[in-house]
Amino acid sequence: MYKLYYYLFRFPFYKIKLGQIGLGTKLFSPIITGGKQIFIGKNVYIRKNTWLATNSIIQNAAATLIIEDGTYIGHYCHIYATQKIHIGKKVLIADRVYLSDNVHSYENINLPIIDQPVKQLNPVILKDGCWLGENVCVIGAVIGKNTVVGANSVVTKDIPDFCIAVGAPAKIIKRFNFDTNKWEKTNSNGVFI
Repeated sequence: MYKLYYYLFRFPFYKIKLGQIGLGTKLFSPIITGGKQIFIGKNVYIRKNTWLATNSIIQNAAATLIIEDGTYIGHYCHIYATQKIHIGKKVLIADRVYLSDNVHSYENINLPIIDQPVKQLNPVILKDGCWLGENVCVIGAVIGKNTVVGANSVVTKDIPDFCIAVGAPAKIIKRFNFDTNKWEKTNSNGVFI
């Protein structure tokens, strides 16, 4: 009965509310803000209470959130684009992950932070096949193809393809060595040790 309800009633609702939603995609009670600028591919799973939002802070520019085919997004994630967030194909995102291309300004010490403007950062791009562990924050950075970001990490700088990064701030600890066909330890710059 639930499947029948899902296909007959929920899919058309999201099709109207979003810019695009692909076949086979399943959304389990997300919170959606700025839905017409959200584009979701085929066979995407977005778990319960994840917030998908777009809200441009730049005049005459549209913020976009793109989620490509085969991606899985866990429960209670917070994905907020004021310019661009692009999640590639077959990306695995655990629960409670935060993705944002903006931060609150705090430069004026005479104003509460809530009264200061939002500051635009670089777009967030998660390349195909990467994996973000639970409670990861990615703020204005690119995560490389098939890269792993360990749980509770905070990423504010780009991480290249085929790396493992952990910590706050996140640092590279391993990288795939194509000469030896193994994951090998590196320094924080990704140079093999």
